[in-house]
Amino acid sequence: MHNTRADSVAGTDEPRGVDQVFLSLERELAVFLRRARATSGELAREVHPELEAAAYGLLVRLADAGQQRATDLAGYFGVGKATMSRQLRALEDLGLIDREPDPADGRAVLVRLTDEGHDRFGRVRNSRRAQYARRLASWDRREVAELARLLHRLNAEQDAEEGCGAAARGDRGGKGGNG
Repeated sequence: MHNTRADSVAGTDEPRGVDQVFLSLERELAVFLRRARATSGELAREVHPELEAAAYGLLVRLADAGQQRATDLAGYFGVGKATMSRQLRALEDLGLIDREPDPADGRAVLVRLTDEGHDRFGRVRNSRRAQYARRLASWDRREVAELARLLHRLNAEQDAEEGCGAAARGDRGGKGGNG
């Protein structure tokens, strides 16, 4: 269905009754997410020139949560086993992760960051946090804390809605999840 001038708000293509607060939120989140995707690629290349952007999130998760089974990682990211296997193989080939048998279940394997993976990821994460501090230097620390709290709330509500909740995703404890 196409909007006509009669269905639109004065001079815009927005239908009548559109809540401008949510429209503004949608626009700002779209810009933020576009930049976040681009940044993930840059961060991945800083960790290793051959690292795919999608794999950067795996490094964040392993650094934050410690060693995990590949199936748990796949569940956390909402991807299939084949996708997770491919990404883990690429990280292993780059020397950023390794796998070891799970002592609780000899059939399962645990994935963990290597020392090199910890070092490379840690340098990039520290640099990124310093960049956030520079960008937000004019903000009051309470504003930064409030932004983090609100983003945590948004993420937690989406987790609950999707049925994964804190138990499956790991409680973020008020921290951002993107390293």
